[in-house]
Amino acid sequence: MSNKTATSASAASHVTAPAPKRLLWMLGPALVAGVAYLDPGNVASNMTAGARFGYLLVWVVVAANTMAWLIQYLSAKLGLVTGRSLPELLGQRISRKSARRLYWLQAELVAMATDVAEVIGGAVALWLLFDLPLLLGGVITGVISMAVLGLQGSGRHRTFEYVIVSMMAIIAVGFTAGVVISPPDAGELAGGLVPRFEGSESVLLAASILGATVMPHAIYAHSALTRDRFPDRSAALTTPMLIRATRWDVTIALAVAGTVNLAILLLAASSLQGVDGTDTLEGAHAAIAASLGGAVATLFAVGLLASGLASTSVGAYAGAEIMQGLLKVRIPMLLRRLITLIPALLILAAGIDPTWALVLSQVILSFGIPFALIPLVWLTSRKDLMGVHCNRWWTTALGVVVALLLVGLNITLLVLTFSGAA
Repeated sequence: MSNKTATSASAASHVTAPAPKRLLWMLGPALVAGVAYLDPGNVASNMTAGARFGYLLVWVVVAANTMAWLIQYLSAKLGLVTGRSLPELLGQRISRKSARRLYWLQAELVAMATDVAEVIGGAVALWLLFDLPLLLGGVITGVISMAVLGLQGSGRHRTFEYVIVSMMAIIAVGFTAGVVISPPDAGELAGGLVPRFEGSESVLLAASILGATVMPHAIYAHSALTRDRFPDRSAALTTPMLIRATRWDVTIALAVAGTVNLAILLLAASSLQGVDGTDTLEGAHAAIAASLGGAVATLFAVGLLASGLASTSVGAYAGAEIMQGLLKVRIPMLLRRLITLIPALLILAAGIDPTWALVLSQVILSFGIPFALIPLVWLTSRKDLMGVHCNRWWTTALGVVVALLLVGLNITLLVLTFSGAA
């Protein structure tokens, strides 16, 4: 039997399998992309929001997660229907080489900024757990992420997914344990669902939560993950069925990510509000230890470590896809991982405050949001590209509203940061 025939037969067997088994076989890409919503930048933003304003910004976390669902679904659908990633499609449509290189440059800077935040988060976690120097912790984080990426590079996509999803489970346990031990006040939690602000600082933190939640590299990565996961474009893999499964995949992934992000804010609101020093990861760890005990603090540090390891692996995958799609240049993923690791290690070696570096990385991410989000909505609305699976008018309208809102809030974040209000 030829490889093509074997592939088609395998695909057909999945299509005819019982519904629960078939659904489980299709899940995975969104769970991997969803790790981007649980990176150290999210931890820092949500922890600071809860410690400073209590339950005030609960509604922002819920709103951010709702918007993220639509964005990740559109990204997954794009890769599923076209068999190409967002960077590939943009690389084909940007005809001028100079424009394509400029687009790649901003996307590459965003990917590297993401990597800085994630490596630093892993390094801080290793320092909290084992008192390792930050530079050594950054090297260890990079080496482990390279090993995880080796699975994806060798074509073992499912094994790569299993590893990342396992890390997501560790993240969930690490960041929700404190809420289980010290439950939030139900009345105040319900009150936090009412949209409101208290001064410019709360607006800034809301923009930071949104900026840390919807990140460009997650958009680029998800379209590539679905393309790699379902490479057979034959009729055996019926696209409508895959799209339905993708909705479930995205829903499960964002439910997990949203719950964990909310738990981080609630933990800070119920146990750390008004405590000095909680605006840094190490300060938050110390405050958790003092308030809830060493075991909960250790689980928090373990969750932070898993967050850094998993998210930096996905970020490096996105960076490789950006380079290949826009420049049509393929370099070994592990080599590219080594290159993007250098800026984070230089920051750690220079002794720059890790929390400040995390904040700066989120500002850089804000620059990249429009360049990923606007083309995504545009491409998925094109019937000549998506066929019968193009967006319905109301989906496109929602996408435009979400894009305008996120771009506006990210501009607000940039203005507040550079005006000195941050």
